[in-house]
Amino acid sequence: MRFQRTLKLVALAMVGLSTTIVSVQGEPLAKELFGARKLPAATRPAAYGFYSKGCFSGGVAIAPDGPHWQAMRLSRNRRWGHPVLISLLERLSREAAQDGWRGLLVGDISQPRGGPMLSGHASHQIGLDADIWFTQMPTQRMSVADRERISAVSMLKNDSLYVDDKKWTPAHEAVLRRAANYSEVERILVHPGIKKKLCDTVRGDRSWLSKIRPFWGHHYHFHVRIGCPAGSAGCKPQSPPPRSEGCDDSLAWWFTDEPWRPAKGPAKPKARDVMTMAALPSACRAVLDAPSPVSEAAVTVAGEGGVPQAAAADLPALGYQPASPASVLSAMPPARVPRPTNRPGFQ
Repeated sequence: MRFQRTLKLVALAMVGLSTTIVSVQGEPLAKELFGARKLPAATRPAAYGFYSKGCFSGGVAIAPDGPHWQAMRLSRNRRWGHPVLISLLERLSREAAQDGWRGLLVGDISQPRGGPMLSGHASHQIGLDADIWFTQMPTQRMSVADRERISAVSMLKNDSLYVDDKKWTPAHEAVLRRAANYSEVERILVHPGIKKKLCDTVRGDRSWLSKIRPFWGHHYHFHVRIGCPAGSAGCKPQSPPPRSEGCDDSLAWWFTDEPWRPAKGPAKPKARDVMTMAALPSACRAVLDAPSPVSEAAVTVAGEGGVPQAAAADLPALGYQPASPASVLSAMPPARVPRPTNRPGFQ
């Protein structure tokens, strides 16, 4: 009887697999198309669709190194975002230094044009999500190789659901408080154990706790999500989080067995692994086909050189006025490519 059930499950899984293969053969996967783009769409900044089903144009990459941050895993080419998000990350890096946070280690943001990723995240598709490690930037600058090798540190005690007090510091609370108090930030995802730690220890103003949302994973990093920016009429907003602190029965649920039970039946394919362009907003086809600020064939994505940091169409808005943005970008050595930092009016 058990053997027959196993055969049935295998048959069902094979049916699902064959369906996936047919859809892949009929139309290319969106993750393959967007994952192949090395540079952003050189059009005005705009987000299209939802955080887990969309794309964006006019992207800007956060610099590999800033005064108070370092970008990690440069080989992934996932440090691109809407200019509003990149500006906010730079601001957070600067202001968090006042709270005793030595510097941000910035993880994945988005691919150059967003869209579903080849691996990993379900969201991060419209340039409005960013992962920040709970590990502070070291005192010495890391090499590119170090950034590929070094791992973030979990804030949890062993294999438990609870924070390790030997790792947690007032600076961890401070950087989350700082980020949550930005009006652009709509929510910050953390592990339920970290949410509980904040519920148990935060004193004074606790209103910002409503933006701190418990979610699976996120004990190595926190996930910052901003709302749909101006000029993005095609962006679909997420429902706002509850106004309450979230330190109630909704949090207690995470400390029961239910959230951690393995799913029953054959595993379903992840949405990103079956999503085609037909599932994305129609504007994403134009984003995918839009020209790059420079030739993608001439770009080296990984390594010390990195990639151009801004789409040509963004340069005037960032305070630069080259006569021919694309030719200026092409002629500039990587270290001198204009970046969003230090632009006029940024402070």
